[in-house]
Amino acid sequence: MFKNVDSKARFADIEVEILRFWKENGIFQKSIEARRGQPLYTFNDGPPTTNGSPGIHHVLSRLFKDIPCRYKTMRGYCAPRKAGWDTHGLPVELEVEHSLGLKSKKQIEEYGVAEFNERCKESVSKYIRQWESLVERVGHWIDMDDPYVTLKNDYIESGWWGIKQLWDRGLVYRGYRTTPHCPRCGTSLSSHEVALGYEENTEDPSVFIKFRVTRGALAAAPSALRELVKDGGRPAYLLAWTTTPWTLPGNTSVAVSAGAEYDVLFGEAEYIIMASALVQSVGLPGYERIGSVRGADLAGLRYEPLFNPHDYGVARLSMPAFEAQARPESLSYPVIAADFVSLDDGTGIVHVAPSFGEVDFEAGMRERLDFVQQVDLDGKVTGTYAFAGKFVKDADPEVIEDLRSRGLMFRSTTIRHTYPFCWRCSTPLLYYVKRSWYIKTTAKKDRLVSGNLEVTWFPEYIKYGRFGDWLENNVDWAVSRERYWGTPLPVWECPDCGQFECVGSRAELAAKPGITGYRDDIELHRPYVDEVTFACGNCGGRMRRAPEVLDCWFDSGAMTWAQWHYPFENQDTFAQHFPVDYITEAIDQTRGWFYSLHALSTVLFDGPCFKNVHCLGHVVDANGEKMSKSKGNIVDPWAILNEYGADALRWYMLSSGPSENTHRFSVQGLSETMRRHLLTLWNTYSFFVLYANIDGFVPGRSTPSTLAELDRWILSELNQLVTDVTKAMDGYGFTQSIRRIEEFIDLLSNWYVRRSRRRFWKSESDDDKLAAHETLYRCLTTIIKLLAPITPFVVEEMYRNLVLSVNPNAPESVHLTDYPVANAGEIDAALNSHMELVMNLASLGRAARAKAGIKVRQPLPKAVVVVPDEAEAAAVAALSEHIKDELNVKDVEVVRDLSDVSDTHALAGDDRYSVAVMTELSSDLIAEGFARELVRRLQMMRRSAGLEISDHINVFYHGSAVLEEVFGTHADYIKQETLSVVLRNEAPPDGSFAQSLKLDGHELIVGLTRAA
Repeated sequence: MFKNVDSKARFADIEVEILRFWKENGIFQKSIEARRGQPLYTFNDGPPTTNGSPGIHHVLSRLFKDIPCRYKTMRGYCAPRKAGWDTHGLPVELEVEHSLGLKSKKQIEEYGVAEFNERCKESVSKYIRQWESLVERVGHWIDMDDPYVTLKNDYIESGWWGIKQLWDRGLVYRGYRTTPHCPRCGTSLSSHEVALGYEENTEDPSVFIKFRVTRGALAAAPSALRELVKDGGRPAYLLAWTTTPWTLPGNTSVAVSAGAEYDVLFGEAEYIIMASALVQSVGLPGYERIGSVRGADLAGLRYEPLFNPHDYGVARLSMPAFEAQARPESLSYPVIAADFVSLDDGTGIVHVAPSFGEVDFEAGMRERLDFVQQVDLDGKVTGTYAFAGKFVKDADPEVIEDLRSRGLMFRSTTIRHTYPFCWRCSTPLLYYVKRSWYIKTTAKKDRLVSGNLEVTWFPEYIKYGRFGDWLENNVDWAVSRERYWGTPLPVWECPDCGQFECVGSRAELAAKPGITGYRDDIELHRPYVDEVTFACGNCGGRMRRAPEVLDCWFDSGAMTWAQWHYPFENQDTFAQHFPVDYITEAIDQTRGWFYSLHALSTVLFDGPCFKNVHCLGHVVDANGEKMSKSKGNIVDPWAILNEYGADALRWYMLSSGPSENTHRFSVQGLSETMRRHLLTLWNTYSFFVLYANIDGFVPGRSTPSTLAELDRWILSELNQLVTDVTKAMDGYGFTQSIRRIEEFIDLLSNWYVRRSRRRFWKSESDDDKLAAHETLYRCLTTIIKLLAPITPFVVEEMYRNLVLSVNPNAPESVHLTDYPVANAGEIDAALNSHMELVMNLASLGRAARAKAGIKVRQPLPKAVVVVPDEAEAAAVAALSEHIKDELNVKDVEVVRDLSDVSDTHALAGDDRYSVAVMTELSSDLIAEGFARELVRRLQMMRRSAGLEISDHINVFYHGSAVLEEVFGTHADYIKQETLSVVLRNEAPPDGSFAQSLKLDGHELIVGLTRAA
């Protein structure tokens, strides 16, 4: 016998027991070992940053990482998979800074780099344990006993090897560039990190500034301009626009478009010059247009500085040499012509500050402009300005006021636009020129683009859109960070002669001449690596390590080879896993991990490192809002797991929408999914076990001589299901797979089982009952294998009961079995189609009954089914018994035309089919309706009395003469349906379970006792 099944089982409790079973019996390890020697299916785990507790949104990616590996294992592949933990970088540092109350790099250094990094190590260890617990609890099978961890020496050494390879190929360089800089974190961000932190609708100043053209420049200007600006007593101003007033003290040029037309406007006390196309949008009341010139006529003019840096103790450097310049007698800056000047907004004259902004810097290098950088790396204004010492954004109002007081502020308002913020600390980023280390990814742009074409993306539009566009606009990777907890940049510099050396391994470092500070057991982190020095091969000076660490995205991108400590060992393993079959993460990783993987793989190994990549949408709250502590809408994954279990959560997240869509998480939606699908499956399983045990059914012991049409239909649907799900799973269509399984479970429970109930509960054990048992058993044991990669817990419980109780020699876990294979010979497409039509007609018939206001338990004389197609009509006629039973009618007539339906019928239909039910009721039909209602009430009483489903009963009734007559005339039917031995027209005896019933105004006292 099968173990009895509680229809009210608590899945979370079952799952805890299954976890224990898996662990004690090493089922995950056995699933790998059982497939050794078979074709490999390879997967790379995107390492989560271990700077915080995992949330409900992390379950989605775990699900999509787990399913394909489980599936491929059941398809005969060997699918080893190694977990990974991203343990370095700014996110970890910020967590530790917060816990220690530190607010700046200076405070970190005062605290001590060694001690700070030790706290970082302790922090990530704590969070790794939390991640391990969640990963295990949600059923994600992955090797967490031997994970790759980015803080380990072997991993760092492999990262060093990668940098050395690029160094030797001339793909690593240090140079002055504009980098997105976080003043709070004190470090640069890569372009793909910047993409993670843009915020819409950010309010900033919107200011129009006047740059006064020098008198000497006007005198030497082209005649076209001189003729318009004739009044030497009136100053002439170039009008420019900016949203960053704090950069104005760094202004050393303005740019115009050489081919554009610029108006000269005459005001009460001044001339204003700006692009003709933008005069109307800017609005200059009180100014009169007196003529226009070309932008080329303005190029070469010089204007007075808004802020002379020499007056404020700020250095003025020359570009491109960056050498300090002395104070001239009279300082002025040039107007340049540039193709980046836009006529879409602003004034057509662009303020250029080469120390702040990529385009500005490039213009400065090209035009040999002055370089004034009056802001430090903390984002504070330096020098002796009135606003010195303030954070740049806080200085904006004072810069505006200063210019207004000197008559140089034409207009000041505000604007809302998109602005980049630090993706970790939410500080506004500054585009800041400084010296950084770069990987020259632009040198491999063509291969980056062509390699992407070799990858299969889910969804496909990411390949050509979000990711493809990113590659087309690729810039060199700013890979160094001015921080502490990370992979040290393996570059040493001689301060005496400027020589650089890049080191690619511990052995190479140990072999350097005159080395000091190195030990064989050295930890490859700051400050220990900083203490290693060696003799310069060029001049004999002491080589000291450049202080930067590597971008943590380099760490995660290096996992392709570093997880194997390649090339120092595991060369064959690396080769087997390059490229891997599959990776997956959220959509934002197109400019994060997906990019760092692809970029490093391309520049190092000349090709992509993954074949298939699944981009997942983000998980938000039920209202579509991003989850955050400040909003109070964070969902604790453990609360969900403890209440609903992992399988319900997995099912819900998978079926709630396509993988790439934003996923709205709601407990209500989760509960509904569990009720409609998981519980429906469980109740079908419970139903089977109940009747199988009552009948002593043993699967496979006897073979039915024939199958009913209903059996052949559900087995046809089952094999079609296996075909469809296998195809979807092969194409990584996991949502499509679960939705197809949901459809089948609905067919199985709400049509096959419902239409077969009498076959199961009839008393005689004939060939028909055996066929029903065998068919339902086969459906259940196939479904649990189809579901095994998706809901691994509940199917394990079902498998152990349905299969191992029958065959102790079967594999000890469903996850050690093979995935089902469809039998195409059992698929009857015509039967499937015809039965689907019958179900649709039954639904229309129920709608017709509802329209007439007649309960389904009340038999009706006839239903007329309108089916226009002749072949379909014949098929429906052959299957009309199902319609007859479903609609509780005595006869079904199939007609081709709606005109055959009389006005005495209630009608319901769609655009093709109609069903009408005859609503006239005879006394016999009314009595039969009473009998069916009495059966329903007696079944409810049986449950309330706590009787087993197989218990026989004695029934006593007394009261309404009408209902007493029903008991008499329909005794056989009532006895059969309720397992009654006797029906006695007498008052219920003492000790019976009795109730007073009222049916359509007729009252009856009914009692029942368990039969002896």
